[in-house]
Amino acid sequence: MSPSSLPNAKFFNVTTPAPFVAHVEINRPSKMNAFCAPMWIELKGIFDHLSTDPDLRCIVLSGAGDRAFTAGLDVQEASQSSTLGGSGPGDTARKATSVRRHILELQDAVSSVARCEKPVIALVHGITFGLGIDLSTACDIRMAETNTKFSVKEVDIGLAADVGTLSRLPKVAGGLTSWVKEITLSARVFSAEEALKNNFVSRVVSGKAELIKQGIELAKYISTKSPVAVQGTKNILDAAWGRTVEDNLNYTAVWNAAMIQSTDVSRAMLSGLQKKTPTFEKL
Repeated sequence: MSPSSLPNAKFFNVTTPAPFVAHVEINRPSKMNAFCAPMWIELKGIFDHLSTDPDLRCIVLSGAGDRAFTAGLDVQEASQSSTLGGSGPGDTARKATSVRRHILELQDAVSSVARCEKPVIALVHGITFGLGIDLSTACDIRMAETNTKFSVKEVDIGLAADVGTLSRLPKVAGGLTSWVKEITLSARVFSAEEALKNNFVSRVVSGKAELIKQGIELAKYISTKSPVAVQGTKNILDAAWGRTVEDNLNYTAVWNAAMIQSTDVSRAMLSGLQKKTPTFEKL
């Protein structure tokens, strides 16, 4: 992947630290990586592009600076927006329509991360509030630095989280548990160890540099696997949400009826027998 082929981005750095691996870094550290209006558009543009880039097989997502993955929404900017409070011309229905359209746009930006064909690994550190939870739940794997502080912050600014957390967090954490209700209703801060205990993250790492290192190493390892198999596995797992076992078994059969005919299957099988590392074509 050539970074020059990406959409222009002021608030994100995109690099390729290893073959087939992209590193997307939220880059507004002076504001603790809080999201202003242009960042939503940039986020979607980047992930839509990376999703179908044949030179990529895995993506890591992190935040620049030492203080935060992201502090969430830039509340100061949002408070000055007519959309947030539903102000502006027209009756209640017209104001509500405008707000709904705006929310759907923001949801779509976050969902671009979840829709990405490649696995996405969230590497979170420092303050990870509000949108930080939205983004990380949209990722496939979450790893946290030891001192990360999490909060589903939205009730503290007078609204219900509306761009992903309330839909994805129960599925990520294993159901609509008491813990999920507690942290979303209270907006209390919780630690990386608590996140690990409740299945929100799969790994806690000491130090941001080590977190980034381990995240990239995992992405490199995933990228050695068949892209047909990896992307198919992600797709089928995601498709299982909301389906019965029988429905998803049928979906899996239809998916693999085509994908099992790839050369990746024979290459992977032969490499195991021959004790060699397989190589796979781009996808």
